[in-house]
Amino acid sequence: MTSGEPAELGRTTAAELRSLADELGLDVVGAAPVAPYAETERHIRERRERGLFGSMRFTMAHPEVSCHPETLIDGARTVVSAALCYFSPGPEPGAAEGRLPRYAWRDHYALLRERLDALGRRLGGGYRVLVDANQHVDRAGAERSGVGFIGKNTMLITRTHGSWVVLGTLVTEVALEPTPALAPGCGSCTLCIDACPTDALGDPGVLDATRCLSYWTQTQGEMPDDVMDALDDRVYGCDICQDVCPWNAGVERRRADDELPADARGTVSLADWLTRNGDELVRELDRLFVPRNDPRWLRRNALVALGNLGGPAEEPLAEQYADDPEPAVRAAAARALARISERT
Repeated sequence: MTSGEPAELGRTTAAELRSLADELGLDVVGAAPVAPYAETERHIRERRERGLFGSMRFTMAHPEVSCHPETLIDGARTVVSAALCYFSPGPEPGAAEGRLPRYAWRDHYALLRERLDALGRRLGGGYRVLVDANQHVDRAGAERSGVGFIGKNTMLITRTHGSWVVLGTLVTEVALEPTPALAPGCGSCTLCIDACPTDALGDPGVLDATRCLSYWTQTQGEMPDDVMDALDDRVYGCDICQDVCPWNAGVERRRADDELPADARGTVSLADWLTRNGDELVRELDRLFVPRNDPRWLRRNALVALGNLGGPAEEPLAEQYADDPEPAVRAAAARALARISERT
């Protein structure tokens, strides 16, 4: 637990919290009294029993911890939830380039962690910052405090920046004025469900990870054929259900910083991913979740994209993995060579 400067507990209003958030560069902020996320815990257990999480663990592995913010620090009184918009315009991938999801263009979680830590110091008292951490379901806290509502694509949607946000949490012993939860805002819209090419959103608000493109780019093993086809030029993650969401339209006009930061990368060279030293590649992309930090899974993803869009010039890149000892990499290379041959 981190201690800030001594504070007069119980005196921070919602307006004061919003003012602090604006000053620190947090796009949306809310607060709620510390209490278990009973409904979220029940959903996690039910969906895990149905196998909808696949091999994912993260916050789903131990809901007895991640759904109980009251256990995260002694004397916890308030969960402060914050959202940081990561939307930036960027170029479409060129020839032999792979696509990254927008949240992975740079390490937005590091920025959010830094700003939440600054907020904790400003509020005073003991606090703990949790960003992209397995110990807390950030989405549940953000929904409870009115930062956003849960959409039919299972993502938290803010009213100002849509779902183009990363979420983080500050658990503090300071008492803050609660901010009200939002009413659901999807209405009868099913654009995200209709757009998903693998029907991962068969039920509104319920994701079957074993059908999700993003899941397959972040897990080990050989991908199903229809998943590889649907990935197109994606080498990590997927933004399809966000791209079609009406709440996400026009976010670029509500961004103070609409320039692509110098350190942001929205596309990657497939050749680079297939020829670079693997350890160097994983270190450079440490903002991504790569199973066991093993570059083989990035190579597999690049080979899948190569099979979807590559031409004769890229054939040697696939050939070098035709006898790879990892079956999933070898299969992706064989598919890439077959697809390139079909096109030519």
